Amino acid sequence: MDMSTVRKWAIFFLGILCSILIADTLSNAIVTAVGLNGWVKFVASFVLYAVLFFGILYIIEKILDIRFFNFFQEQE
Repeated sequence: MDMSTVRKWAIFFLGILCSILIADTLSNAIVTAVGLNGWVKFVASFVLYAVLFFGILYIIEKILDIRFFNFFQEQE
């Protein structure tokens, strides 16, 4: 196996892991600071987590020039 392929996959998974950890921490902190309870807390936390997760992935893509999603790229 080519080392560049291994490096590419390792960076991919580390980027996903970092996005998960940051999004989870931020969404929990924001929902706790607002003081939501019950099912409203669950829904708000889920939506906020999703927005933060994809936003962080987008920022990582732009800063580090890593491609997580190639939806708008032409297939070769």
